[in-house]
Amino acid sequence: MLLGAISTLAVAQDAPAPNAAPPAARQAIEVRKAIFTLIGANFRPIGETLQGKTPYDAADVQKRAERVAFLAPLLTDAFPDISSSGDTKAKPEIWSHRADFDQKLKTFQDHAVALAQLVGKDNTGSDAFKTAAAAVGKDCKGCHEDFKAK
Repeated sequence: MLLGAISTLAVAQDAPAPNAAPPAARQAIEVRKAIFTLIGANFRPIGETLQGKTPYDAADVQKRAERVAFLAPLLTDAFPDISSSGDTKAKPEIWSHRADFDQKLKTFQDHAVALAQLVGKDNTGSDAFKTAAAAVGKDCKGCHEDFKAK
C-alpha cells in the first residue's frame, strides 16, 4: 500500500499542470527564449557603444554583429503555431498578423546581416556603423512594441 502511494505521488509530480502547454510548445518557447537571450547578450554591447556608453572596439563589435547575424535567421522557425500559448510574452498578434510579423522579422534579419557586413569592411565606428546599428536596434524595439507583452 505504501509503495502504491509513493508511485502515485511520483506520477502526480511528473504530470504537467492542467493549463500547461504541450511539450512541443514548451520546447519551441524555450528555444525562442534562448535565441533572444543570445541576441540580446550580443547586441546590447553594440547598443552601448552606439549610445557612447562604451568605447568602440572594432574586434568586439564585429564578433557581436556576426553573432547577431548568425542567430537572427534562427527566429524564422521559432514561432510555430503550437507555441502561441504557454510561458511566453509573445502576443497573439504574431499569429493573427503573421505577414506583418514575418516582414518585421525579415527586415531585422536583413539589417543584422548588413551590420555584420559593414563592420567587416569598416572598423572605424563611422556614421555608417551608427546608422546600421541603429536600424537593428529600431527593428528590435518595433517588434517588441507590436508583438511582445510587457
